[in-house]
Formats: sequence, structure tokens, C-alpha cells
Amino acid sequence: MNPKNLASWKHKLSNTQQIGGIETSILDNGAGKGTRIAWINTGTGLRYKVVLDRGMDILDAFFNENSLAWTSHAGGLAPQPFSNQGIDWLRTFGGGLVTTCGLSNAGPPNSDESGSRGLHGNYSNTQAELVSIKQPDIFSGDLSFEIVGKVRESTTFGPSLEMIRSISGSLGSAEIHLKDSVVNRGNTPAPHMLLYHINCGWPLIDEGTRIIWKGDKKPKATDANNTDFNLKHEFTRCAAPMDEHAGFGEDVAFIDPKADSNDHVTCGYANDILGLGLKIEFQKSQLPWLINWQHWGKNEYVTALEPATHPPIGQANARADGSLILLEPGEKREYELKLSVLTGEKVKGFI
Repeated sequence: MNPKNLASWKHKLSNTQQIGGIETSILDNGAGKGTRIAWINTGTGLRYKVVLDRGMDILDAFFNENSLAWTSHAGGLAPQPFSNQGIDWLRTFGGGLVTTCGLSNAGPPNSDESGSRGLHGNYSNTQAELVSIKQPDIFSGDLSFEIVGKVRESTTFGPSLEMIRSISGSLGSAEIHLKDSVVNRGNTPAPHMLLYHINCGWPLIDEGTRIIWKGDKKPKATDANNTDFNLKHEFTRCAAPMDEHAGFGEDVAFIDPKADSNDHVTCGYANDILGLGLKIEFQKSQLPWLINWQHWGKNEYVTALEPATHPPIGQANARADGSLILLEPGEKREYELKLSVLTGEKVKGFI
């Protein structure tokens, strides 16, 4: 569909949904029974599922016949708000194109004088309050759409963070625009960490798919555990499934990404054989870190690029090293991501 050729649609459509838009529903079977979702169809071949009851994270994502996202063995689960101790988060992790970690912890379970926290925080097991849906309207020529929700992470007498999430785009554009606004609604400073787990899988991710990023890879304690594959390829290529990544096996890079003169960071994936790519864009002043997680386990084949406020070191370590963000009462921070599907020559030129 070409959005510029409006004249060709005149008198040929009864309903904008024939091209695309937002459709909400409730799952009625399996482990996700009762979960609210929204399918978004951009009219370009890009369509994706927003899980309203999992903080408006994005689970499935397809471009034409090809999946962009990785889905775990668990798949789409209903939220489990009390899976917030130890590594319970892994039991509820369905994968998906965007899984949000935070709002106050990103990284391993940890504890200190301020309390204890489970892996990657509470966000992805928190239901969103649906604020609004704007549908595209082909008759007025307004092709934009947007879904907005509110997520709260709070405790009485303790930190109270609120996030407004907007997911938007336009018919005819194979892009996802995600904007988050986090504010401290409490009356004391609130710890804040945020990481976007952008999980991609087959067929976009395959042996030889290029991993694209610019910047400096920073040493970390577990570098010695990285496989020979990354000693050679330095987190720039996708591997074949490997026995070394059975169970908890993984390779991880902490990257200080390079921004252009406009504070703009670009990274992503390019499958040259398939002619398909995914470009991820964000502002370094908002998200100064980029993590590449690789897990090439057999039947658990996934990699993620993860823009973040911190590397996934956990709140206690961030407090200890002085990097933890403390939002003052009423203070707000905004984050924006843009995900774009690339095809054909644009894939070859993506470097």
C-alpha cells in the first residue's frame, strides 16, 4: 500500500480497517487466557501484538510471512504480579519484540539497605490502564494511529513511579514508534532503571545475520565466559545453534554506543540472504547504554539488542557505583524508540 497515492483509494473502500489499524481483543485459551491485547496492522506487511496486560509490551511481530520476534517456550502468558523474587521473571518471560525491564531494577536479583528486588523488576508483569486509542481515517486523510496506556509501579509509603506509554505509527509506514514518559508520583526520591529487551528470532535472525552497532564494547566480569565465536566476530554476526548455550549459556556485550551529532544512535540486524532487516533508533542522552544478549541454544535461538539507562547490573550495584537514577518528586524522564523494517537494497546499505 502506498499512502501517497490517496486518489487510487477513492470510492474503493468502505472501512479503513480494510487496510489496517488497531484491533483490541482478549485471549480465551491457554496460559494467556483473559489477557487483553491489541493487534496493530500498518498496511505494509508489518503487524504486531501489543499486550496491554503486560505493560503494553510487544509480543508477536511479523513482516509479511516472516517473524521478526523471538517467542519463548512459554509464549504469551497472563501477568503474574507476584513473580518478583529471585529469577521468577524467567518463568513469566514470553520473549517478544519488546520486553521492558524496570522501572526500578534492570539486571539480576539484588538486595541492599533499600530492599530486595527480583530479576529485571516488576514492569512486564504489570497491567496497563488503557487511556486512549486513535484509529487512522482514510476518508479524512489522517493515516496516523496511536494507542496510549498508563502503568504504575508503586507501594504505599514507598516509591511510586508512573509511566505513560504511547505506541504509534501510520498506515503505509513499516515503523513502530514507542514513547515512554516516567514520572515520580511519590513524595520521596525514587530509584529508576529502564532497559528495553528487543528480542529477535528466526528467520530474521539466522546464521550469518549481521548485528549492527557502532561504539565501544566495555569489559565486564563475565567476558571470560563468552564463546570462541565472539572472540572472532566481536558481537557482529549471528551464530548457528550451539551446545555451549544449552541451559543458561549466553554471550553478552555491554556497549557504549556511538551517537551522531544529533545525539542519535542506530543499531539493528540485517539478514542479507532474506533481504530483511530491523533498524533500531534512540537518543543516547536518554539511553546511554546498549547491550547485546546472545543465546544460541538449540530450540532457544535468540538475540537481543537492549537500549538502556544502565547496563543490567541491578539496582544495588548501580547505587553502589553512583550511577543509579533518583527521580525527585514530580520529576519526569522521557524515552523514545523507533523500530523500522528494512527490505531490499536498504538492507544491503545498512551498516
